[in-house]
Amino acid sequence: MCKWLYQLTIKISIGDILKTVTQPETLRSLLEAVAHGQVTPEMALESLKDLAYESVGDFAKIDHHRQLRTGFPEVIWGMGKTPNQIAQIMEVMRHRSPTVMATRIETSVYEILQKQVRGLQYHELARICAIAPPVIEIRFAGQIGIISAGTADLPIAEEAAVTAELAGFSVQRLWDVGVAGIHRLLNNRHLLHSATVLIVVAGMEGALPSVVAGLVDCPVIAVPTSIGYGANFAGLAPLLTMLNSCAAGIGVVNIDNGFGAAVLAGQILRTGAKLSRGAEG
Repeated sequence: MCKWLYQLTIKISIGDILKTVTQPETLRSLLEAVAHGQVTPEMALESLKDLAYESVGDFAKIDHHRQLRTGFPEVIWGMGKTPNQIAQIMEVMRHRSPTVMATRIETSVYEILQKQVRGLQYHELARICAIAPPVIEIRFAGQIGIISAGTADLPIAEEAAVTAELAGFSVQRLWDVGVAGIHRLLNNRHLLHSATVLIVVAGMEGALPSVVAGLVDCPVIAVPTSIGYGANFAGLAPLLTMLNSCAAGIGVVNIDNGFGAAVLAGQILRTGAKLSRGAEG
């Protein structure tokens, strides 16, 4: 690359950073240290991971560098926010990321948002709104298998599935295969064995993750749901079942937390990819 093009690239990159960094003196000191050879570019990148956020009105601060630090971008939690607040946040975020996601968006809220945010997609069952490319590129190796015990668990299972897909992971769904009819699961063992990591979503007594974990050699992430009769205690019963599983190696997320399960599955696949690159090197 010729010198002037290299300098132009640096100026563009710094210009983009300056739009969001709220500690300009810190950034200036860091850049001067790089220019004088006191800090390597790699060290500077590590430092920049903790700098940038952008205020939206007086109600939000967008963490633009979260993906740089953690591998997963900031996502908008929809509950408790007004449609106007969600719309403003999404408009700020879309200038920094090709995919912007908001979770727990009810249909009535989406109907307001679609009038304010252009190109908004709505995944009704998952209750997720997103600004995203028409086709999401699969950016990571491996497959996330997502299993639901019953049809009533689908909103949480779909939240996990849509989250993972929007993040660039390959997803395989297997719905309504709970332990009350275990033959439905056993007839689909080929899908279990094709997954690199499994998310298992169940309410009632929450036994399905233990059964699945006894059949496969990949990580299993259990998601208890609040579906069940009174003694289910709004998801506490399946949560305790999953925590007390006799199948070793199950990870358990909080009640109804399909989003968190998808993020954890993604981190497992990304860690595996890093280990593979290290072994090749």
